[in-house]
Amino acid sequence: MPNFFGSTMLPVPLDLAELTTLVREISADEGFWRPHLRLPESDARWWTLLWTDPDVDVWLLSWLPGQATELHDHGDSAAAFAVLSGQLTESRIEAGRLRVHPRPARTTTWVAPGVVHDVHGAGQSPAASIHAYSPPLRRMHYYDAAGVHVLRSVATTESEEPLER
Repeated sequence: MPNFFGSTMLPVPLDLAELTTLVREISADEGFWRPHLRLPESDARWWTLLWTDPDVDVWLLSWLPGQATELHDHGDSAAAFAVLSGQLTESRIEAGRLRVHPRPARTTTWVAPGVVHDVHGAGQSPAASIHAYSPPLRRMHYYDAAGVHVLRSVATTESEEPLER
């Protein structure tokens, strides 16, 4: 196990800068994540938990072009993600409007608690990404297309609602 993760006696959530640094460091260590990477075997997205402790969850996800998460937030968790390969597009509700941000390979971004966003596979080829959540992801809220009304809340130890994996 690479030494990405500190050890503390009590859970201490990582801030956005620490999460961003963490996903950058993990993405740079291809020997750590590459052996776990799989492409989806169907139209369902694929993900796996790479690491969890009381402070942070780290997930590896792969995306086929067009696969998406739906508009959601991460409850009380802050997040950061790094695009390993391919291209993702992130849509965020900003100042009451849906804004689209391209997220090409080798880019990293953060998501503050309560930010409503959607991520989807873009481009012509599969994509892969590393996502970290602190405190560990335990609740997600999914929103209508305007990002205003909560459609459902999900208590989870998965990064998304369980789908066919």
